[in-house]
Amino acid sequence: MNSSAIRFLLGHVLAIEGILLLLPAIVGAFYGENSGLIFLLVAAVCIILGLLMTRRRPESNVFYLKEGCVITALSWIVLSVFGCLPFVISRQIPSFTDALFETISGFTTTGASILNDIESLDRCMLFWRSFTHWIGGMGVLVFLLAIIPLSGGSNINLMRAESPGPSVGKLVPKVRHTARILYEIYFGLTVLEMILLIVGDMPVFDAVTTAFGTAGTGGFGIRNDSLMSYSLYLQWVVTIFMVLFGVNFNLYYLLLFGHVKKALALEEVRYYLLIIVVSVGVIFIQILDIFKSVGESLTHAFFQVASIITTTGFSTTDFDMWPETSKTILVLLMFIGACAGSTGGGIKVSRFVVLFKTIAKELNSYIHPKSIRKISIDGKPVEHEVIRSINVYFITFMVVFSTSIFLISLEGKDMVTNFTAVAATINNIGPGLELVGPTKNFSGFRDFQKHVLMFDMLAGRLELFPLLILFKPAVWKEMLSKKA
Repeated sequence: MNSSAIRFLLGHVLAIEGILLLLPAIVGAFYGENSGLIFLLVAAVCIILGLLMTRRRPESNVFYLKEGCVITALSWIVLSVFGCLPFVISRQIPSFTDALFETISGFTTTGASILNDIESLDRCMLFWRSFTHWIGGMGVLVFLLAIIPLSGGSNINLMRAESPGPSVGKLVPKVRHTARILYEIYFGLTVLEMILLIVGDMPVFDAVTTAFGTAGTGGFGIRNDSLMSYSLYLQWVVTIFMVLFGVNFNLYYLLLFGHVKKALALEEVRYYLLIIVVSVGVIFIQILDIFKSVGESLTHAFFQVASIITTTGFSTTDFDMWPETSKTILVLLMFIGACAGSTGGGIKVSRFVVLFKTIAKELNSYIHPKSIRKISIDGKPVEHEVIRSINVYFITFMVVFSTSIFLISLEGKDMVTNFTAVAATINNIGPGLELVGPTKNFSGFRDFQKHVLMFDMLAGRLELFPLLILFKPAVWKEMLSKKA
């Protein structure tokens, strides 16, 4: 285990967080808020610790997937612990558990909140709260890859550990260039959304924070009613960009470099859009009787389907009051999630595509025992190792999901609340149903249950295994051994 590389990269993560903490400090100074000084204090601590940890370079920059998983898991924990300090020190979220819950929810782009009055927070706190979505959307380690050269295959091991989806490929031969391209696309789409929101008369501060929440598919709003009070134009802009950020970023790379045929051939994206269209159609028909308006019904149906399948979590209405079939569709979309290689959460469309193709192949083997049939996506055969890893992922997901529901149920809340609370956190969505519905929050849970849900948020964002590996005693023994 390359412990020195883990220490070195964690130091860089802390230093980067310190630099990023300067932005809310500037926002605080602009609005004349004294709480902005707290961000300067925490930023200084992060930068100093980061510099101390990176003073001595590791003997080797080469590390493997196990180190990549450990670095990824520890990085997100460290980010969250230091990121919650401004909330605690300012007493705007006085409980450390609540502040940590809010910050983990931000970085993991979950959007689940414990705040009863969001608008009571200072502007700099609201900015940091939304900015954590943007940081976590693409991943701080992907940003790190764009600026720090690592040896051999170490880059791809780090990217595999953090990037969402069953497999990670390189857009270009060098992983550093891939990371830069991803961030350029991410930044460009974010700025474009900001401009379109400002054109629609949304205040600049609101436009910036809303774009952060949309880009990271996080869903932290700066108003108590999320996006309900904004105009239909603004809601449609956010809807479209939620869908765009839920698309595999490979699509944008292919379109940017003129590979239109390859872009249109991406099977996962086609299924993703098909699921959205069908879901919107069914829900639209069901809620037409509620809103009595074709335009309003279509807006709410499209917005909430886009919000849930991309795991953003914004809301324009209380969908907990919708018909049971509509709510069932939304709960199912929580699990499906967005595309691999996007900023969205959930299990991912590509995994379900492979799963259903595997089932079809198995059924075919019953009918034609001697037939040999390969599973393929985008015209390319899916390796057995990928299928195996997807099957293991599904099993592990169900184990973590079931265990979490059991632990949450010990508090005695109703089954729908418990089920959707876990579904909303492990899939990084935010709102659930009943006591954690779109007009409510997670403040009613006890600290133990909040810690379970925090684990679920981190596990869901990191695709389970990078976080679960920390519970292997052998990993810590290897890290702490003299041979590390």
